[in-house]
Amino acid sequence: MKTFLKDSLTVVVGIFIYSTIMGIFMGILMIIMIAVAASGDKVKVKDNSILHVELNLPIIDRASDNFMENIDFMSMSQNEYIGLNNVLKSIEKAETDDKIKGIYLELSAIESGLPEIEEIRNAIIKFKESGKFVIAYANYYSHKTYYLASVADKIYMTPSGHFTFTGFSMQNMFFKNALDKIGVEAEVIRHGKFKSAVEPFILEEMSDANREQMETYLFSIWNDFVDKIAISRNLTAEELNRYADSLEIVSTQSSVDKKLVDALKYQDQITEELKKLVGVKKDNKLNLIKLSKYMKLDDNEDLKVKGNDKIAIIYAIGGIEMGKGDSYTIGADGMSKAIRKARKDSSVKAIVLRINSPGGSALASEIIWREIVLAKEVKPVVVSMGKYAASGGYYIAAPADRIIASPNTLTGSIGVFGVYPNAQKLLNDKIGINVSTVKTNEYSDLPAFTRPLTNTEKDFLQLFVEDIYSVFIEHVAEGRNMTVAQVDSIGQGRIWSGINAIEIGLVDELGGLNRAIEVAEELAGITDYKIIELPKIKDPFEQIMEDLSVKAETFVLKKSLGASYEYYMQLNEISKIQGIQARMMFNIDIH
Repeated sequence: MKTFLKDSLTVVVGIFIYSTIMGIFMGILMIIMIAVAASGDKVKVKDNSILHVELNLPIIDRASDNFMENIDFMSMSQNEYIGLNNVLKSIEKAETDDKIKGIYLELSAIESGLPEIEEIRNAIIKFKESGKFVIAYANYYSHKTYYLASVADKIYMTPSGHFTFTGFSMQNMFFKNALDKIGVEAEVIRHGKFKSAVEPFILEEMSDANREQMETYLFSIWNDFVDKIAISRNLTAEELNRYADSLEIVSTQSSVDKKLVDALKYQDQITEELKKLVGVKKDNKLNLIKLSKYMKLDDNEDLKVKGNDKIAIIYAIGGIEMGKGDSYTIGADGMSKAIRKARKDSSVKAIVLRINSPGGSALASEIIWREIVLAKEVKPVVVSMGKYAASGGYYIAAPADRIIASPNTLTGSIGVFGVYPNAQKLLNDKIGINVSTVKTNEYSDLPAFTRPLTNTEKDFLQLFVEDIYSVFIEHVAEGRNMTVAQVDSIGQGRIWSGINAIEIGLVDELGGLNRAIEVAEELAGITDYKIIELPKIKDPFEQIMEDLSVKAETFVLKKSLGASYEYYMQLNEISKIQGIQARMMFNIDIH
C-alpha cells in the first residue's frame, strides 16, 4: 500500500510540475508574440533606394509570415526560409515603385534548385523592362548563382574569388548491398522499364534504361542553361561548352577574359558604383533596402486587390500520402479539403495548383485527382510546376486546363510500383527471431515481410500494379487529349524535363508561378482580383505543439548522425512506402 501511495504521489507531482512548466512556457511565448506584434514598425522606402537581394537562405514555394512557425524549440534557434511567392511579389512591386531605382544582387550562395532560380531570373528580366538597372556581385560564382547573375547589366566578382563552370552532374544512391548485409530482400512489382524508383533496392548501379533517361533530362537542362547564358552575355553555346570541357576558367581574371564577368572589384568599389547610379554623393549614405524588409511592406501583400474576385493558389508540396498532410507533405484529406474550399467559394474565379512533388501513394493521388476534376467542371484550373511534378505529382496535374512548367522541372515518371521487403534472413539469421503464422486462408498474410512472395502472389500483385497503371494513363490521356497508346509510349516511368515535356504533350508552356496566375486570369476573364493562398497556415500554438515532438526527434538525430543525417532521411523515406506507389526515384539533385 505504501508503494502504491508513493508511486501515485510521484505521478501527481510529475503531472503538476509538467503542467506548471508548460504553462510558464506558453505564457512566455504569448508575451513574446505580443511584444513582437507591438514592436513591428512599418517599413518605409526612401527615395533613390536600391533593392538589395540576397538569397542565402533556403527558398521554398511558400514561407510562413508567422515567426513562431520558424522557431526550433529544441535548440531555441530561428529556422529562416525565403518564400518564392514573396520574392516574386516583391520584384514585381519594385518594378513600378518609383522609389526603387535598381536591384543589387549579392549572390555568393543560393540554397535553391534551378526551377526556383529560373522563376526569379525571369522576374528580374521583366524588372529590367522598366529601364531600371541590375548589378550582380559575388565573392565566388557557382552554376546557380551565375545563372541568376547572368541577366544583370554588370557582373562583378571579388579579385580573390573563384568561378565554377564545369557542367552538371547527377548521382543516385543504391542500397542493395546494404540490404543484403542486414538480410533484407526487396521484392519489387512495377510497370515501366524506366520506373527507376525501385532500382536503389534491387541494383548496385544504374540500369541502361535509367542512364538513358537521366542523360536526356540532364542534357536538356544543361543546353537550356547554356543557351540562356549565351544570350545574356553575348556569347555562344559552343564557347561555353568549351570552357566547361577544357576547364578554361582557372582564375578570376580568366572569367573576365572570357567575358563571363565584367570586372573584378571589392565591396567598397561596388558601393561607390551603386552611389553613382542613383546620384548619391560619395560621402552620403547609400539607401539599400533588403529584400526581407521590402517583403514586409503593408501594401505588398496583394498586388491586385480591387473587386471581390479571387484567384486561389493551392500549394501541393512534398510527397503524396494519405491523411491530412503538413507543410512538407501532401495529404489526400488536407489537399482535397483545400481544393473543395476553392471550388465551392463563388468568389474564387480560378485555381492555380502549385505542384512541387515527386509523387507518392497512388491511392492518395487518385483521391486528389478526383477533386481537381470536380473543380475543373466549375472554374479554370491551371497547374504551375516547380522542381518536381513527377509520377503522383503529374497524376494530380493531368486534369488541369493548362499545365505550365519550368524548363528544369522534372516531370512525367508516369508509372507505378510496389516494394515488399522480405526480412526473413534478418530475423532468422541476424537476430535469431522466428515467426509462426496462423491464418484462415492461403494468402491471409499477404504481404508478409517474414517470408518471400510466392509466384502466385507476385502474379496477383503484378495485375494490381498493371490495373493502377492503366487507370493512371487513362487519366492522363483524358486530361491531355491524347490516346492511351500515346501516353503509354511516353510513360513507362520515364522522367522528362519541362522542355522535353512540351515536345511530347505533357506540358503546355514554359513559365513560373506568375505566368500561371496570368493564364488563370485570362481563362477566368477577370482583371481585378485578390490572390488567396491555400491550405491556410496553421495557428501558431497548434503548430508549436505539433512541432515539439517532431523537432525533438530531429534535433537528437542531427546531433547524433551529423553529416550522415541525409542518408538516414533517405532510408526513412523508403521505410514509409506502403502500398502501390506513383513515385519517382529519391533525391535527384543537380551538381
